[in-house]
Amino acid sequence: MNNTSKKCILTINGGSSSIKYALYEMEGSLNQLLVGEMENIGSSSANLNFINCGGEQQCLIDIKVANHGEAADWLVNWLAKETEFVQIIVIGHRIVQGMNHASPEFITAKLIKELKEISAYDPEHLPAEIKLVEAFKKHFPQLDQVACFDTSFHSAMPSIAKLLPIARKYQAKGIKRYGFHGLSYSYLMEEFEQIAGTEASKGKIIMAHLGSGASLAAVKDGKSMDTSMGFTPASGLTMSTRTGDLDPGVAWYLMKSEKLTPEKFNQLVNHESGLLGISETTADMQELLNMQQHDHRAAEAVELFCYQTIKWIGAFAAVLGGLDTLIFSGGIGEHSPEIRERICKGLQFLGIELDETKNINNETFISMGTDKASVWVIKTNEELMIARSVYKLLSYNIKN
Repeated sequence: MNNTSKKCILTINGGSSSIKYALYEMEGSLNQLLVGEMENIGSSSANLNFINCGGEQQCLIDIKVANHGEAADWLVNWLAKETEFVQIIVIGHRIVQGMNHASPEFITAKLIKELKEISAYDPEHLPAEIKLVEAFKKHFPQLDQVACFDTSFHSAMPSIAKLLPIARKYQAKGIKRYGFHGLSYSYLMEEFEQIAGTEASKGKIIMAHLGSGASLAAVKDGKSMDTSMGFTPASGLTMSTRTGDLDPGVAWYLMKSEKLTPEKFNQLVNHESGLLGISETTADMQELLNMQQHDHRAAEAVELFCYQTIKWIGAFAAVLGGLDTLIFSGGIGEHSPEIRERICKGLQFLGIELDETKNINNETFISMGTDKASVWVIKTNEELMIARSVYKLLSYNIKN
């Protein structure tokens, strides 16, 4: 390896059909060299896109990969060719379900075995994430890999918020509310403290991560008090293709009347429901907003999403005993002024009042400034949060 090689952290954020990745140089602070995404893995339209450190969007590259293992192989070979003078020191992975793991840790054979044993807890993410870890281990057997758990942020939630109202014997098997989007919430809290100060970050905060996967978190004194997702990422708020909370009687009825197997029911609630199921056309919020004037199904999908978000925020304000700060993030939260406006109109009883111009322009601070609760838009960055977590773990190990 060339002596001028840049020592880097590679971050991997695997979804059910995508892999987001980024490369960060470790030079005092973290300097992003590359960020991109492999999309539509397993389909005929699989592709890779990336933005280099100069900020130039590269053309899409069509690729043929049938699964996450093949995708990891392709990505490793591509990075080797495209990233001259780069030396990857460690690979950081987003692992959605961490059970009782409360902080990032090095991936060992024991941890992989444990993750495989709990794969049924999150069949939409964990199996693919494990395949990615194993694929990179095959290519880079000498490199450390680090697991950054999405559930860690919520691990200190009050026990009452974790409790599910089922027989206690199931709690011993790990069936409880875990919460997800933890890497995003950790990043948002760090960014909010930088922007608004430590005192504000210790207040009563509700974060709304609104994207294709959507959830909310109630935070007080910097700690998670409750969150909308529970045992799996399919619960809570209605999402692009996921139901969110659903009467358990619906599962029983559909399995009986429609002869749905557990696998088919899982497909239904994760991939055929939510905004897509209600609109019968698309899961994309911007498309639904464009269609709502002439399609009542699209209008209802948008209205339900806003209605449920308002309900969750109201409930969490009660949990917190008030509200000081509301933070919007995620693809919808960051880029849809109309959705933010419609949600906030239903929250005026909490003292929220948006500045119309700031909201339309997607500014960071979008409330009037005289209102009781402030409203912010902060772009999340799970990849950077993974890199920061890995960097801290490496620094700690070196010091100790």
